[in-house]
Amino acid sequence: MAMIDAGAKTGRTLIYRHSLAVRLSHWVNVLCLTVLLFSGLQIFNAHPALYWGQYGADNDPSFISMEAVDDGDQVKGLTHLGSLTFDTTGLLGLSNVDGEATARGFPSWVTVPSYQDLSAGRRWHFFFAWLFVLNGLAYLVYGLVSRHFRRDLAPSGNELRPAHLGHEIVNHIRLRFPKGPEARHYNTLQKLTYLLVIFLLLPLMVATGLTMSPGFNAVAPWLLDVFGGRQSARTLHFLTAFSLVAFVVVHVAMVILSGVFNNLRSMITGYYAIEQGDRQ
Repeated sequence: MAMIDAGAKTGRTLIYRHSLAVRLSHWVNVLCLTVLLFSGLQIFNAHPALYWGQYGADNDPSFISMEAVDDGDQVKGLTHLGSLTFDTTGLLGLSNVDGEATARGFPSWVTVPSYQDLSAGRRWHFFFAWLFVLNGLAYLVYGLVSRHFRRDLAPSGNELRPAHLGHEIVNHIRLRFPKGPEARHYNTLQKLTYLLVIFLLLPLMVATGLTMSPGFNAVAPWLLDVFGGRQSARTLHFLTAFSLVAFVVVHVAMVILSGVFNNLRSMITGYYAIEQGDRQ
């Protein structure tokens, strides 16, 4: 790992933490996943309900759905989760669009495009889905050829010891982040989380997305059997997407709490600063 020791002039050491390939793939993923999420919500709004199995239509039982209903006094937005029903008027099921109450699953400010247009939403979604896949394949090749996965992400046996993991969990809860030499590399929780996202969540999202494509079903019909039907794949695709949203929320929070400027600089320039006092 390259280092630039600024010594007494700045009181810090700059280490080259992220390669150009990692940085480029990271920012392309940020763009792709943002558009994929917002356009995916546009597609979901065309039929705001999730089912399990081969079939899914208005009369089939769903375990998540959003709708607008008129109870005689007013129109409400309702979200159903299994046997539970929540009044989500103004956000889910019924939103304010140009001053008028409009029936839609997710509000216009989180969909691409903002107006209801399934065709446009699908075009946005498919374009950035393939860009995302190509970027992921390039990153996978780089990670294998450069040994990035083994060198930077694979935890050692010592790091996987329950005592070590417990210590890191407690430090994260207390917002005590690695300092000095420990800050030169990802900590164990980061490694495990990144491996989970890279090798489980993202492939699952891609695979379930392909399963919903009738054209791809002709090439790989066995995917329908793997996921239990197109509607099951749609549900898993939706749940995986929101698992990634949860990951991003936690990830951004950790970036901010552990030093937003230092972290952003390292993901833009590659260089991460370690203060001399941190190495004591």
